[in-house]
Amino acid sequence: MKQTNTHYLPTELYSAQQARELDRVAIEEHGIGGYTLMRRAGRGMWQRILAAYPSVSAITVFCGSGNNGGDGYVVATVAKAAGMDVQVISVADTAKLNGAALTAFEQAKDAGITVGRFSDGVEVSGELIVDALLGTGLNKDVSGQYQAAIERINTAGLPVASADIPSGLCANTGAILGCAVQAKLTATFIGVKQGLLTGNGPACSGELYFDDLALPQQVFDAVTSTVKRLPEYLFKQCLPARNKAAHKGSNGHVLIVGGDKGFAGAVAMAAGAALRVGAGLVSVATRPEHVAVIVARTPEVMAHGVGSGQEIASLVELADVIVIGPGLGQSAWSEQLLQQVAAATVPLVMDADALNLLAAKRVIRERRRNNWILTPHPGEAARLLQATTEAIQSDRFAAVTELQKTYGGIAVLKGSGTLVKGEHQNIHLCAAGNPGMGTGGMGDVLSGVLGGLLAQGLALDEASQCGVLLHSTAADIAAKNGERGLLATDVINELRALVNP
Repeated sequence: MKQTNTHYLPTELYSAQQARELDRVAIEEHGIGGYTLMRRAGRGMWQRILAAYPSVSAITVFCGSGNNGGDGYVVATVAKAAGMDVQVISVADTAKLNGAALTAFEQAKDAGITVGRFSDGVEVSGELIVDALLGTGLNKDVSGQYQAAIERINTAGLPVASADIPSGLCANTGAILGCAVQAKLTATFIGVKQGLLTGNGPACSGELYFDDLALPQQVFDAVTSTVKRLPEYLFKQCLPARNKAAHKGSNGHVLIVGGDKGFAGAVAMAAGAALRVGAGLVSVATRPEHVAVIVARTPEVMAHGVGSGQEIASLVELADVIVIGPGLGQSAWSEQLLQQVAAATVPLVMDADALNLLAAKRVIRERRRNNWILTPHPGEAARLLQATTEAIQSDRFAAVTELQKTYGGIAVLKGSGTLVKGEHQNIHLCAAGNPGMGTGGMGDVLSGVLGGLLAQGLALDEASQCGVLLHSTAADIAAKNGERGLLATDVINELRALVNP
């Protein structure tokens, strides 16, 4: 079993359909029986439970009707053999079980386990709950007795361990289908389901562990995943040691455009982040009254006060990459600056109000561009796609794909499990990051990171993937003293060490 915060979580992530194909290949092409896989999964999960809760002496297992329920029966049987008090509650009619799940049920009965039927008033006797209700095949909202069982699990006040995926969570999207189990740990088997790592997946899954059930590599070679987790080694891959003859001109010039009245901090943070990831030169175009504040905070920044779009024309000509959006606003001044920047041929990073102006179609009429990175949060993505935030979050993979298709370049859909999509590329998912990042300025820092990497010559796809991972990893390091109270500037302080692997 491997934990998510180690290097051992595979980079390949799978949809529910792809996971079922892995099962089929293992069973039909490699002769590994379905019950053999189920037994390995159940035993592996029990070992994970013991590792996390070594003092537990009694468990309650909630079982459904399919193979997920079968995993639960195996866990119950193994726990019973270990001397645990075991309560099993079935939401399904056990008379209708078949295949490997039926075998697991019969083994549990032979071990002396009594299987009770779920009812609204059922008493939970264990110290820990095993969730084995619904697996990866769920494709509609949970209802009826399954809904009642999930609510009972969530209100029991006990730690919950989910088998393969928290019941009620969509394996494909990370959306909650009506209701979902809130697990403390989840052990997922054979392939990591993509929905576990984005949207509501991380919140429902708790600590995520992986077990490949000792399948041969040929099984995984037979099924191609289209979603990849950004790997920890990406920093070293994208950021080699610098040439000893390098100078500031070798490392690119970033222009940060934004900071309307009252928003000097946004461009200041973006500029600081660009410098900390290694940009050679960083300029800022902002309201004249903000110049002194920015220079006082970071004297390495070349800050220019501009009263109109025409005044940044010369700055645009000098830049190797332009970041526009941090604190930009949506005033006439903002629109003038965006109009000038949109005419540039250098790579762009579009964030915040630059995205909102793009969505409004008031400034940029050409909606597609191949050399920009768009970095919307779900609300901004909804405006760009003329959808609702709820629709975006219901299928983040579809949303990031549509963003890229509509606008070109690289789409970065921020949020829990940030997604990165370029043309002719797999979707890349960032599993790093934490809830402490939900504070003002985090997006500004990310835009600066992306600009700084582009300035150093990274390709658009490399910069977007590496930048998202850098930003989230730095936030995780900064959050070691606690997620609550984490500041965007704390993240900037951690970047330098990461870009010098």
